[in-house]
Amino acid sequence: MSDTKKTSKRREIRKNRMGQDRKKKLAKEGTTPKFPIHVEKK
Repeated sequence: MSDTKKTSKRREIRKNRMGQDRKKKLAKEGTTPKFPIHVEKK
């Protein structure tokens, strides 16, 4: 494997992994905050 191929592959991997944690969190929790549906009146 040439150095150029190694570098481009590493860059590709790095690019794909960027923001992975944020994307997973958004997919899991969504972007809208949770609102209480039924709130007891005081």
